[in-house]
Formats: sequence, C-alpha cells, structure tokens
Amino acid sequence: MIGLYTAAEIRAAEEPLLAAGPEGALMQRAATGLATVCLRMLGSAYGRRITLLVGAGNNGGDALVAGAHLAARGARVTAVLLDPGRAHPAGLRALRRAGGRVLDPTAEDNGLDRADLVLDGIVGIGGSGGLRPRAAALAEQAARGPGLLVAVDVPSGVDADTGAVHGTAFEAGTTVTFGAVKPGLVVGEGKGFANEVRLVDIGLDLPPARTHQLTDADVALRLPFPLPGDDKYSQGVVGVAAGSSVYPGAAVLCTGAALRTRPGLVRYAGTAADGVRAAWPEAIVTDGRPADAGRVQAWVVGPGMGTDDAAERVLTEVLASDLPVLVDADALTLAARRPGLVRDRSAPTVLTPHDREFARFGNEVGSDRLGAARGLAADLGAVLLLKGEATVVADPSGTAYVNGTGTPWLATAGTGDVLSGIVGSLLATGMDAAEAAAVGAHVHGRTGQLAAARGPLVAGDLLRRLPDAIRRIQQAAGFVPIGLGDSAP
Repeated sequence: MIGLYTAAEIRAAEEPLLAAGPEGALMQRAATGLATVCLRMLGSAYGRRITLLVGAGNNGGDALVAGAHLAARGARVTAVLLDPGRAHPAGLRALRRAGGRVLDPTAEDNGLDRADLVLDGIVGIGGSGGLRPRAAALAEQAARGPGLLVAVDVPSGVDADTGAVHGTAFEAGTTVTFGAVKPGLVVGEGKGFANEVRLVDIGLDLPPARTHQLTDADVALRLPFPLPGDDKYSQGVVGVAAGSSVYPGAAVLCTGAALRTRPGLVRYAGTAADGVRAAWPEAIVTDGRPADAGRVQAWVVGPGMGTDDAAERVLTEVLASDLPVLVDADALTLAARRPGLVRDRSAPTVLTPHDREFARFGNEVGSDRLGAARGLAADLGAVLLLKGEATVVADPSGTAYVNGTGTPWLATAGTGDVLSGIVGSLLATGMDAAEAAAVGAHVHGRTGQLAAARGPLVAGDLLRRLPDAIRRIQQAAGFVPIGLGDSAP
C-alpha cells in the first residue's frame, strides 16, 4: 500500500535528518536519485542538452545539484535562474564547478527549444497559487519544446496536498518525488500534470499514513480464492434494489457486476425483475420489495430506481436495516433530500456520488477533492466514494484512499452501475466498508483499462472483462488458484 503524505508531514519527517546529518546531505540524496532517473530516461548523459528551470530555495537547489551530477557525466547543462539573487548557493557552486552554464530568465537562448530534457525546479511542495508570469512563460515554452519534461518533487503550479492548479503549471511527463508520494500528484488536476510518478527514497521515518493508494498486490490479498469448504452462502449474499421499467439496464448491469465479482449469491428485488431474470439466471429474482427477497448480507440500492415515492419507500426500507448498504445514483438524490436516513444509521453505509450528485448534499466539491470527501463522510457518518478521474474514498474518521487505476473511457453510461455491483458484492463478504469501496474502485478501473485496450467501451464490456481483470490482478501479485498452479487457463 502506498502512503500519501502532505507537505507538512514531509517537512516534519525531514527535520530530524536535517538536524542530525551534515549540511546538504539530504539534498545530495534527493539530487542523486533525481539525476539517476534522468540518466535512465536519456540512456546516456554525454552530449545531451539539459535545461534547468530554477526557482529560489531547496527545490531549485535539488535541480542545480542534479544538474551538476549530469554535467559531470558530460551533459551540456544550462540553468535558467528565475530569481538569481535567491538561487541556492551551494547548488549553484556545484553546477558551475561541473561546467554548467547559468542564465537569467530574460536570456533569449535558454536552450528550451532544443533541450533533450528539461528539469522543473521552479517551485517545490510549499508552492501555492498559480505561477508568476515569467515562470508561466518558461513552463509553456518547455511544453512546446522537444525535451523530456521532468518535475522535481512536484510540478510547479500544482498544490502538493490537493492537486489544485490555478493558472499555468509545468506539465511533466515524469515527476520525481522525494521521500513519499504527495496527494496532489495523484488526485485532482495535479494528476494530469504529474503523469508518471517515480519515488526516490531519502530515508524519511514517516508516521502511519492517513491517505493511501492500493496496489494490485493489496487488492489481491483482499480478493481471496474460494476455499474447499466454501459454499454460495459463505462467500457473501448481496441484495440489489435497482432498476425500473424505464431503466431496466441499470439493474441488469449492477446485478451482473455483483455476480461476476464474487461467485456467491445475488438476490434481486425490484420492478426490473423480468430483465434481470432473462439476463442473469444465476440470480434469485423477486418482483417485489427488498423485504421479499430473502436474507442478504449487504444491499446495493439506487441505480435506475427513480426518485418517486415508491423509490423513496424502498430506500427507507433498505437503510432501516442493520446491514451494510451502498447508496448510488437515484438513491443519492433521495438521500440528499433526507440525509437523516444516512446519519441515523449504525451499520456501514457507502455513498458513491459524482461531483454533481455530491453537490446535492449542500456543497461543491471544489479543488480539494480529498478534503471534500472527508468533510461529507464525517458529516454523514458514511464512507464517501467520490467518482472522478482519480476516485477518492474517505471514511468518517478521515482515512482516505486515492484510486490509481482507470481510463477516461469509463465516462460512459452504466459504468457506475457496474461499480456499485462490484463494491456491493465486497461489502457482502464482510469487508470493511472503506476498503470495499477502495478495492472495488481499483478493480473497476483495471477492468476499464482492459476493456478500453480494444477501443471505446460500453458498460456491458466491463461485465465481460471483469473476471479477466480480477485474475490479472491476482496473477500480478503472484496469486494462483489452489490446485491449479501454472496450469490455470
């Protein structure tokens, strides 16, 4: 599991090392790791043209010292100093000793138009707000040029904690970050400016993280294979209250996703019974209310259900149970009208809004997606799964997850119904609600990536590729089904 740490947490962890070690030792570790990544990207240093965009302070110092390492290996390094009077003195001396060239930002020939690689050391993790005009102009020029674009620790113009971008930011192809991954590199607009993130270990002693990103290995551990003693009941029984005569497809997709995720038992109750029965003979289908469906261990309620009085009665009935419940789509609209239905629950509840559905609860998401999800989770006493390019999951205690899988092709009708079925099936196994939401988002994103490999996808493609995606996650973590070994298909 990857821990995500704020700028304040990083600084607190750096303080003991800065106090105990010789001056500049921590910067040398960071800069050496940065230079190593750049060398691997370039293949070799000799004769390569490298331009450093250098701001004041330690971030600029990291770029200068890394530039000195590259210059010592034969690279032609040019440093453009945004604020010459405040450039890091030791870094500047190191670069000059190695033969690097130093320019001020007004120089006409700054090398950006022919650089093989550009290092962004303008602003570090303490930056906030947009770039100043001169820095913005250099970032834009670098983006137009031919060079590989590498950000030092965090792309300049990106808020390290939230991923917020106000105005121009440096659009890196690779971000080399130090000590720990910052939330702003994987969430919000910042994700699109950081792109590939490479972590350099500089020896920080970090506390337990409050924000996490799951790996395939983490997810595989939470998706165990059935044991010889398991039966259809022991693997989790999920109830689905979804769909309507107007939107039967939502019920079909949600039920199918629940079936495909865990080979246990799915009970459907609702007015789309005929469609579900025809599509999924494996499900136990009831043309009636949730109470008529039989015993379940978790409920999914809302997709395609409508928002009329009958739908509100179904939601009220499900939320009155002492079972875990996932609330999605139309049920979110109803819950926003009566938030007490969620606040008054003692059993786990997962809400899965996109930004517009989130706003129905009273506030816009804004630029701080993690903060927004945490705030509404605490207010409602529920787990929030805030959908987006990087889906955020937060529980009422403040623990959060940022999903690292997915594809823009998932922005199509019905894919949210599939996500609800996946998460609902995991809730029925007894998995912690926040973990079920985070694992479900990871699996959903991997499935989307697999389906999108063949071009544009529709929600039904996810159902077909879901078992393959789960198996690939398990294989990536070294898991194979008991008794099959390498002979598994």
